[in-house]
Amino acid sequence: MKKRNIYTLLTLLLIIAFWLFDNFYEVETYEDDYDSGKVGKNVKLLFPTSTTGVIVNHNYYSLSYNERYEQAEWVAYELKKEYLTYDDRKRPYFIEDPRVRTKSADWKNYRGSGFDRGHLCPAGDMRFSESAYNQTFYTSNISPQENAFNGGIWNRLEQKVRYWTKKYDSVFVVTGGVLEEGLEEIGEEDVAVPKFFYKIIAKGNNENLEVLAFLMPHKESSLPLEKFLVPVDSLEKLTGIDFFEKLPNDREDRLEKEVLIKGWKF
Repeated sequence: MKKRNIYTLLTLLLIIAFWLFDNFYEVETYEDDYDSGKVGKNVKLLFPTSTTGVIVNHNYYSLSYNERYEQAEWVAYELKKEYLTYDDRKRPYFIEDPRVRTKSADWKNYRGSGFDRGHLCPAGDMRFSESAYNQTFYTSNISPQENAFNGGIWNRLEQKVRYWTKKYDSVFVVTGGVLEEGLEEIGEEDVAVPKFFYKIIAKGNNENLEVLAFLMPHKESSLPLEKFLVPVDSLEKLTGIDFFEKLPNDREDRLEKEVLIKGWKF
Protein backbone atom coordinates (compact mmCIF):
# COMPACT_ATOMS: atom_id res chain seq x y z
CA MET A 1 0.00 0.00 0.00
CA LYS A 2 2.84 2.35 0.91
CA LYS A 3 4.59 1.69 -2.41
CA ARG A 4 1.40 2.45 -4.32
CA ASN A 5 1.02 5.76 -2.47
CA ILE A 6 4.65 6.65 -3.22
CA TYR A 7 4.19 5.90 -6.95
CA THR A 8 0.99 7.98 -7.03
CA LEU A 9 2.77 10.88 -5.34
CA LEU A 10 5.72 10.67 -7.73
CA THR A 11 3.37 10.64 -10.72
CA LEU A 12 1.60 13.74 -9.44
CA LEU A 13 4.92 15.50 -8.84
CA LEU A 14 6.04 14.70 -12.39
CA ILE A 15 2.78 16.04 -13.83
CA ILE A 16 3.19 19.25 -11.83
CA ALA A 17 6.86 19.55 -12.89
CA PHE A 18 5.97 19.21 -16.60
CA TRP A 19 3.16 21.74 -16.22
CA LEU A 20 5.48 24.24 -14.54
CA PHE A 21 8.11 23.70 -17.25
CA ASP A 22 5.63 24.26 -20.09
CA ASN A 23 4.10 27.35 -18.52
CA PHE A 24 6.95 29.12 -16.76
CA TYR A 25 10.25 28.00 -18.27
CA GLU A 26 11.81 30.79 -20.32
CA VAL A 27 13.81 29.54 -23.30
CA GLU A 28 17.16 31.25 -23.84
CA THR A 29 16.93 33.89 -26.55
CA TYR A 30 19.09 36.05 -28.77
CA GLU A 31 16.22 38.43 -29.48
CA ASP A 32 16.83 42.14 -28.92
CA ASP A 33 13.83 44.27 -28.00
CA TYR A 34 15.57 47.31 -29.43
CA ASP A 35 16.23 45.63 -32.77
CA SER A 36 12.84 45.54 -34.42
CA GLY A 37 14.01 44.54 -37.89
CA LYS A 38 13.30 45.97 -41.31
CA VAL A 39 10.90 43.49 -42.91
CA GLY A 40 8.80 45.77 -45.11
CA LYS A 41 5.45 45.11 -46.77
CA ASN A 42 7.06 44.66 -50.19
CA VAL A 43 9.31 41.91 -48.86
CA LYS A 44 6.42 40.12 -47.14
CA LEU A 45 4.65 40.04 -50.52
CA LEU A 46 7.38 37.69 -51.69
CA PHE A 47 7.07 35.23 -48.80
CA PRO A 48 6.20 31.65 -49.85
CA THR A 49 3.29 29.63 -48.55
CA SER A 50 3.80 27.35 -45.56
CA THR A 51 2.80 23.69 -45.72
CA THR A 52 2.69 23.58 -41.90
CA GLY A 53 1.24 26.98 -40.96
CA VAL A 54 4.13 27.48 -38.50
CA ILE A 55 5.68 30.76 -39.62
CA VAL A 56 8.23 32.33 -37.28
CA ASN A 57 9.46 35.91 -37.67
CA HIS A 58 12.80 37.03 -36.32
CA ASN A 59 14.30 40.49 -36.61
CA TYR A 60 15.88 40.01 -40.03
CA TYR A 61 14.63 36.67 -41.35
CA SER A 62 11.51 34.53 -41.27
CA LEU A 63 10.97 30.80 -41.59
CA SER A 64 8.37 28.08 -41.91
CA TYR A 65 9.13 25.32 -39.40
CA ASN A 66 8.35 21.69 -40.15
CA GLU A 67 8.25 19.74 -36.89
CA ARG A 68 8.04 16.40 -38.69
CA TYR A 69 11.51 16.92 -40.18
CA GLU A 70 12.84 19.07 -37.28
CA GLN A 71 13.96 21.99 -39.44
CA ALA A 72 12.65 24.85 -41.55
CA GLU A 73 11.12 24.00 -44.91
CA TRP A 74 12.14 27.52 -45.94
CA VAL A 75 13.99 30.52 -44.57
CA ALA A 76 13.35 33.88 -46.23
CA TYR A 77 15.11 37.21 -45.83
CA GLU A 78 16.08 40.41 -47.59
CA LEU A 79 19.81 40.98 -47.90
CA LYS A 80 20.87 44.60 -48.32
CA LYS A 81 24.20 45.96 -49.43
CA GLU A 82 24.50 47.85 -46.14
CA TYR A 83 24.26 44.55 -44.21
CA LEU A 84 27.45 43.21 -45.77
CA THR A 85 30.15 44.14 -43.31
CA TYR A 86 33.33 42.42 -42.16
CA ASP A 87 32.61 42.92 -38.47
CA ASP A 88 34.34 40.30 -36.38
CA ARG A 89 31.68 38.44 -34.40
CA LYS A 90 32.17 35.79 -31.75
CA ARG A 91 30.25 32.65 -32.67
CA PRO A 92 27.54 32.01 -30.06
CA TYR A 93 26.12 28.66 -29.02
CA PHE A 94 23.47 26.97 -31.15
CA ILE A 95 20.24 27.14 -29.14
CA GLU A 96 16.60 26.18 -29.65
CA ASP A 97 14.41 28.76 -31.32
CA PRO A 98 12.35 30.49 -28.58
CA ARG A 99 9.59 31.30 -31.09
CA VAL A 100 8.98 27.72 -32.24
CA ARG A 101 6.30 26.53 -29.84
CA THR A 102 7.04 22.84 -30.38
CA LYS A 103 10.74 23.57 -29.74
CA SER A 104 13.23 23.29 -32.60
CA ALA A 105 15.69 20.40 -32.61
CA ASP A 106 18.43 20.39 -29.99
CA TRP A 107 21.92 20.93 -31.45
CA LYS A 108 23.06 17.73 -29.74
CA ASN A 109 21.24 15.75 -32.44
CA TYR A 110 24.13 16.70 -34.72
CA ARG A 111 26.87 15.58 -32.35
CA GLY A 112 28.72 12.55 -33.71
CA SER A 113 26.45 12.44 -36.77
CA GLY A 114 29.17 13.32 -39.28
CA PHE A 115 27.12 16.27 -40.55
CA ASP A 116 27.70 20.01 -40.17
CA ARG A 117 25.12 22.26 -38.58
CA GLY A 118 24.52 24.05 -41.88
CA HIS A 119 23.05 27.55 -41.75
CA LEU A 120 20.15 28.33 -44.09
CA CYS A 121 20.31 32.10 -43.49
CA PRO A 122 24.13 32.43 -43.36
CA ALA A 123 25.66 34.02 -40.28
CA GLY A 124 27.99 35.84 -42.68
CA ASP A 125 25.02 37.76 -44.11
CA MET A 126 24.14 39.17 -40.69
CA ARG A 127 27.46 40.45 -39.31
CA PHE A 128 26.21 44.05 -39.20
CA SER A 129 24.44 43.44 -35.86
CA GLU A 130 25.35 41.20 -32.93
CA SER A 131 21.70 40.36 -32.35
CA ALA A 132 21.03 39.61 -36.04
CA TYR A 133 24.19 37.48 -36.24
CA ASN A 134 23.35 35.51 -33.09
CA GLN A 135 19.81 34.80 -34.26
CA THR A 136 21.17 32.80 -37.19
CA PHE A 137 22.37 30.30 -34.58
CA TYR A 138 18.85 29.21 -33.66
CA THR A 139 18.55 25.53 -34.53
CA SER A 140 15.44 26.30 -36.60
CA ASN A 141 17.86 27.93 -39.08
CA ILE A 142 20.11 24.91 -39.52
CA SER A 143 19.97 21.68 -41.49
CA PRO A 144 22.35 18.69 -41.58
CA GLN A 145 24.92 19.22 -44.34
CA GLU A 146 27.96 17.28 -45.45
CA ASN A 147 31.10 19.26 -44.65
CA ALA A 148 32.38 19.21 -48.24
CA PHE A 149 29.03 20.49 -49.52
CA ASN A 150 28.64 23.12 -46.79
CA GLY A 151 32.13 24.50 -47.34
CA GLY A 152 32.13 23.89 -51.09
CA ILE A 153 29.43 24.43 -53.72
CA TRP A 154 26.89 25.70 -51.14
CA ASN A 155 29.39 28.24 -49.84
CA ARG A 156 30.15 29.34 -53.41
CA LEU A 157 26.46 30.03 -53.95
CA GLU A 158 26.25 32.03 -50.70
CA GLN A 159 29.22 34.11 -51.82
CA LYS A 160 27.58 34.70 -55.20
CA VAL A 161 24.45 35.95 -53.42
CA ARG A 162 26.62 38.50 -51.58
CA TYR A 163 28.19 39.50 -54.89
CA TRP A 164 24.74 40.14 -56.37
CA THR A 165 23.70 42.07 -53.28
CA LYS A 166 26.67 44.42 -53.67
CA LYS A 167 26.01 44.82 -57.39
CA TYR A 168 22.22 45.30 -57.23
CA ASP A 169 21.92 46.91 -53.72
CA SER A 170 19.53 44.29 -52.35
CA VAL A 171 18.16 40.82 -53.07
CA PHE A 172 15.44 38.62 -51.58
CA VAL A 173 16.40 35.04 -50.69
CA VAL A 174 14.37 31.91 -49.97
CA THR A 175 16.28 28.74 -49.13
CA GLY A 176 15.94 25.32 -47.54
CA GLY A 177 16.31 21.58 -47.94
CA VAL A 178 13.84 19.51 -49.93
CA LEU A 179 11.87 17.67 -47.23
CA GLU A 180 10.35 14.39 -48.35
CA GLU A 181 9.57 10.86 -47.20
CA GLY A 182 12.36 8.34 -46.66
CA LEU A 183 15.20 10.69 -45.74
CA GLU A 184 18.10 9.66 -43.53
CA GLU A 185 17.64 10.87 -39.95
CA ILE A 186 20.07 11.80 -37.19
CA GLY A 187 19.85 12.22 -33.42
CA GLU A 188 17.21 11.31 -30.87
CA GLU A 189 14.74 13.74 -32.48
CA ASP A 190 15.10 12.23 -35.96
CA VAL A 191 16.36 15.32 -37.77
CA ALA A 192 16.00 14.69 -41.51
CA VAL A 193 19.00 14.95 -43.84
CA PRO A 194 17.84 16.45 -47.17
CA LYS A 195 19.10 14.92 -50.42
CA PHE A 196 18.73 18.29 -52.16
CA PHE A 197 18.96 21.95 -51.15
CA TYR A 198 17.45 24.89 -53.02
CA LYS A 199 17.91 28.64 -53.09
CA ILE A 200 15.79 31.26 -54.85
CA ILE A 201 17.14 34.79 -55.35
CA ALA A 202 15.01 37.71 -56.54
CA LYS A 203 16.05 41.27 -57.41
CA GLY A 204 14.14 44.37 -58.41
CA ASN A 205 10.80 45.52 -57.08
CA ASN A 206 7.49 43.69 -57.26
CA GLU A 207 6.70 45.26 -60.62
CA ASN A 208 9.88 44.11 -62.40
CA LEU A 209 11.19 41.14 -60.43
CA GLU A 210 13.95 38.98 -61.84
CA VAL A 211 14.37 35.55 -60.30
CA LEU A 212 16.93 32.75 -60.27
CA ALA A 213 16.33 29.35 -58.67
CA PHE A 214 18.99 26.75 -57.82
CA LEU A 215 18.56 23.09 -56.93
CA MET A 216 21.68 21.27 -55.71
CA PRO A 217 22.23 17.61 -54.84
CA HIS A 218 23.59 17.31 -51.31
CA LYS A 219 27.18 16.63 -52.34
CA GLU A 220 30.24 18.61 -53.33
CA SER A 221 30.63 19.63 -56.97
CA SER A 222 33.11 21.62 -59.02
CA LEU A 223 30.52 22.42 -61.70
CA PRO A 224 29.68 26.08 -62.44
CA LEU A 225 26.71 27.43 -60.47
CA GLU A 226 24.77 27.93 -63.71
CA LYS A 227 24.51 24.13 -64.07
CA PHE A 228 22.17 24.03 -61.07
CA LEU A 229 19.62 26.56 -62.34
CA VAL A 230 16.03 25.30 -62.56
CA PRO A 231 12.59 26.87 -63.13
CA VAL A 232 10.82 27.86 -59.90
CA ASP A 233 7.91 25.67 -61.04
CA SER A 234 10.07 22.56 -60.65
CA LEU A 235 10.91 23.51 -57.04
CA GLU A 236 7.21 23.97 -56.29
CA LYS A 237 6.48 20.46 -57.53
CA LEU A 238 9.28 19.02 -55.37
CA THR A 239 8.41 20.89 -52.18
CA GLY A 240 4.68 21.57 -52.35
CA ILE A 241 5.46 25.24 -51.62
CA ASP A 242 4.07 28.13 -53.67
CA PHE A 243 6.94 30.61 -53.75
CA PHE A 244 5.36 33.79 -55.16
CA GLU A 245 1.70 33.20 -54.45
CA LYS A 246 0.97 36.81 -53.49
CA LEU A 247 1.99 38.14 -56.91
CA PRO A 248 -0.63 38.51 -59.68
CA ASN A 249 -1.02 35.18 -61.49
CA ASP A 250 0.26 36.40 -64.86
CA ARG A 251 3.44 37.82 -63.29
CA GLU A 252 3.92 34.71 -61.14
CA ASP A 253 3.57 32.43 -64.18
CA ARG A 254 6.10 34.46 -66.17
CA LEU A 255 8.67 34.30 -63.37
CA GLU A 256 8.30 30.63 -62.59
CA LYS A 257 7.96 28.72 -65.83
CA GLU A 258 11.49 29.11 -67.22
CA VAL A 259 15.06 30.02 -66.32
CA LEU A 260 15.74 33.66 -67.20
CA ILE A 261 19.43 34.30 -66.74
CA LYS A 262 19.56 37.59 -68.66
CA GLY A 263 20.13 40.51 -66.30
CA TRP A 264 22.27 38.53 -63.83
CA LYS A 265 26.02 38.90 -63.77
CA PHE A 266 27.83 35.60 -63.00
